[in-house]
Amino acid sequence: MSVQIEYILLALSVLFFLSILAGKASSKFGVPALLLFLAVGMLCGSDGLGIKFENIHVALDIGTIALCIILFSGGLDTNISEIRPVMAQGIVLATVGVLLTAFISGVIIWWVFGMTMASAGIGLLTSMLLASTMASTDSASVFSILRSKGLHLKNNLRPMLELESGSNDPMAYILVISLISIIKLEAAPNYWMVIGTFLLQLGIGAVLGFVFGKFSVRIINRIKIGNDSLYPILVFTFCIFIFSATYFAKGNGFLAVYIGGLVIGNSKFVHKRSSLNFFDGLAWMFQLIMFLTLGLLVNPHELLPIIIPGLIISFAMIFFVRPLAVLVCLLPFPKMTSRDKAYISWVGLRGAVPIIFAIYPLVENVPHARLIFNIVFFCTLVSLVVQGTSLPLIARLLNLTIRSRRLKKLRAFDVDFSNDIKSVTTEIEITPNLLSNGNQLMNLPLPEHTLAVMVRRGENYFVPTGNTVLKVKDKILIITDDHSALVETYKNLGIDV
Repeated sequence: MSVQIEYILLALSVLFFLSILAGKASSKFGVPALLLFLAVGMLCGSDGLGIKFENIHVALDIGTIALCIILFSGGLDTNISEIRPVMAQGIVLATVGVLLTAFISGVIIWWVFGMTMASAGIGLLTSMLLASTMASTDSASVFSILRSKGLHLKNNLRPMLELESGSNDPMAYILVISLISIIKLEAAPNYWMVIGTFLLQLGIGAVLGFVFGKFSVRIINRIKIGNDSLYPILVFTFCIFIFSATYFAKGNGFLAVYIGGLVIGNSKFVHKRSSLNFFDGLAWMFQLIMFLTLGLLVNPHELLPIIIPGLIISFAMIFFVRPLAVLVCLLPFPKMTSRDKAYISWVGLRGAVPIIFAIYPLVENVPHARLIFNIVFFCTLVSLVVQGTSLPLIARLLNLTIRSRRLKKLRAFDVDFSNDIKSVTTEIEITPNLLSNGNQLMNLPLPEHTLAVMVRRGENYFVPTGNTVLKVKDKILIITDDHSALVETYKNLGIDV
């Protein structure tokens, strides 16, 4: 039975609206928005409001597209100068860490199933497949939670965690695909062929991601488009080109698109800021779509029988497997403190990526595929609740947070400057305390090389002079090329930055 497109659009608009409201509530109560997106999907699904969505192929396609855009956006926003000092640690965690997590978790899962669900007859290979789907940390969750929470961490921890989550999906993907093939063939695997395929895919993905990234920047800067609004669309075009072209070249598209994003984001190109803003919104939209889709796909009543094994597996991965894998991987880096390692261990977030990987067994009709999917979904929920909600708290307890040196974003003034202009803009709101030394603009103790260029009073804007009389609740647009001095001045005045 076909459904009118108008009904589909109405349902989508309602789901989007509910998810946006959920996202707003998440910042207030400290709950990850992604968890609430999943919850909205589950509430509106077959066990809730009755929206039936069972097309696993469509869900897989949506997840693949969304992950492609999220990884590209994450690469665009990553400053390569920040990840360079921690690149070795991130790569080791993204490769060796995934292998260790998959192997140790697989053995534990096999033991847990034998103790709690022996009648299901789940073997070691199936357990390893289940473990492999959850072996990588989720890039969407890590990017979203770390950035939405505004966490500023010591010792380059944030770029390292983002590098790990952005680059460890290929390893998990290859493990999942290889184990599915082994299970379906029911034959002894050619391990050398598996290793060779893995290295080949990573190599092709890395090389093409870099080459296509450089090529994209060159084209963007040389092409002359009459409509400036089309430049973000052009960048989006290169995003999907990098992913799809790498796929047909037998490389790993997820790694390629992340590296491509890194190359493009760390290069100068026309209309860069508008493109970054475009992808920031696009990434959030696709996160919303992806988590809604996955929430609709699950049947909550099927999660009830697997609560006990799901909790055991979840807590084993959170409190034992992840810390052990991190400890082993970071042994060659003695300069890293125990507090750093503890926090890295805690940021082993599961999210959309494991659920997407868990769809592959469903598509391939692997035995126990539905059980694998339900376990992965349940473990993801536990991870987002336990780890996702506590990231800021754990960072503070470990004394790893630092006060942001960034100034507040503009809200009252809709202006922007090119990245090539070495200045920063911010705004301040006039309080009675700021007028204690006089109510004229010249009485504000602003540092040198700093200008007050505009005042907003109510809904009116005007350019001030030194003699301009300021009033409480006026908002002033500030531009400076001495960021540190302005931050220090704000601190002395009691203004939050």
